[in-house]
Amino acid sequence: MTGAANPEFSRLVPLARLGPEPFRQDIAATPEERVALAERFDLVALDRLCAAVELVRQGNDMVMLRAAFSAEFVQSCVVTLDPVAGALSEEFTLLYAPPEMEAQAGRTVEDEVAFEPLVGNAIDVGEAVAQQFSLALPPFPRSPGASLDGETPPAEEAGPIAAALARLAGNQPR
Repeated sequence: MTGAANPEFSRLVPLARLGPEPFRQDIAATPEERVALAERFDLVALDRLCAAVELVRQGNDMVMLRAAFSAEFVQSCVVTLDPVAGALSEEFTLLYAPPEMEAQAGRTVEDEVAFEPLVGNAIDVGEAVAQQFSLALPPFPRSPGASLDGETPPAEEAGPIAAALARLAGNQPR
């Protein structure tokens, strides 16, 4: 998994620790890690990030990571810059294998499973969770009621002409 030189939420699992049975672990970011992750992902705050991870060998060279994470965080509204609280609960699956096995790995798993090159002798499940968390964050958080200049207000707030035009356009019931 590619990432920062020193990931903020690193939880390395040595490949030698993986046997025929699934390896399961619960992980949670410490207060210091949450501060560093909030900075990395441009958050006002990261109040909680925890995950349940499972690593399962898929033959000698492939390892499947299944994880479920949840988080509570605060972002800045893209319009007003006011704090916007958010919460996420997501699941994801990644398939780790040597880089030269990417084509083969793509034929053996479902489309929803992303391939990650396996480099070294450990998998950083914490960094995997951090990256998936960043992908799940709302890209344009907005405070309730925040609007950009030029946005069209709802027809009932825009006046009789806008309401009539919306009815003509088929956007409003008569």
